[in-house]
Amino acid sequence: MTFETLTELPPVTSGGCGSGACGCASAAAPSAYERTVAAMPVQKSETREDLVATATPTINGIILVAPDEQIDVQDLRERAYAELLRQEAVRLGLLPAPLLGQGDLIAPVLQAQEQEVIDRMLENEVTCPQPTPEESQRYYDAHQAQFTVGQARRVRHILFAVTPGVNVPALAQRAEKALLELTNPAALPERFAQLAGELSNCPTGAQGGDLGWLKPKDCAPEFAKELFYMQESSQSKGLRPRLVHTRFGFHIVDLLDINTGHLPAFAQLTSQIASRLQWQSRATALGQYMRRLVGLANVQGIELDGDASPLVQ
Repeated sequence: MTFETLTELPPVTSGGCGSGACGCASAAAPSAYERTVAAMPVQKSETREDLVATATPTINGIILVAPDEQIDVQDLRERAYAELLRQEAVRLGLLPAPLLGQGDLIAPVLQAQEQEVIDRMLENEVTCPQPTPEESQRYYDAHQAQFTVGQARRVRHILFAVTPGVNVPALAQRAEKALLELTNPAALPERFAQLAGELSNCPTGAQGGDLGWLKPKDCAPEFAKELFYMQESSQSKGLRPRLVHTRFGFHIVDLLDINTGHLPAFAQLTSQIASRLQWQSRATALGQYMRRLVGLANVQGIELDGDASPLVQ
């Protein structure tokens, strides 16, 4: 995950600080449909709240939305990709072609047996090479921070939470003002805890913002990146000179102590790295496969990323 700015992340709707350590929120589980759909891009101009309106969305004449049904754009895309896969399985003779009569042109809901057939189709149709030892070694060399075990950071923070209806620029200005006060050489050591108690939207504010010892898995991805994976900030103690932006809001972060952990030898991680590279390669190949299906289909009423060129692994 790249370190995204706050405006590119969804606002928090039910509280949370991003650390995962204080119990005020938890990270969202990955989508069950990520094997294929996660590889497909979402148009940035649309959000989960966008509802399908006007034109009836269809895939090769099969209607995706029942009359009077409301569905948001992301769910519609997932349904469109499922229908593309079903139609491809029918074309290959793996699923029976439905007998479509008048009023029967709505995409059917896939049953478990049909989903198993599609999974087997994808196993056969989408192939990707095994990573070479050289590729695994290069990946190990480039991602050593991710493979380091036992590392932890003792952290305290002040959270300025972004909630529905909040004036984000004013909130950011308030956070910057507090950070400027704390970075003043004349600031007293106890001032951080005082401001945490006065300003923080995290329950840890009552304890001076102390989050205790955190491991990477304890944090939201963008918070973990700042604390563990950014070379210029993860290895030095003290107050971060800039606000840390997460999907939860703006954080003033003070790194109190560091446990650097240790890096296992490459030989201990070869199987893990090969599996990770294989998964990444398959996700890319699945994305290419779906774009090809989109490019060859007659898609109406919905924008899907497609390419009619042959699949290139």
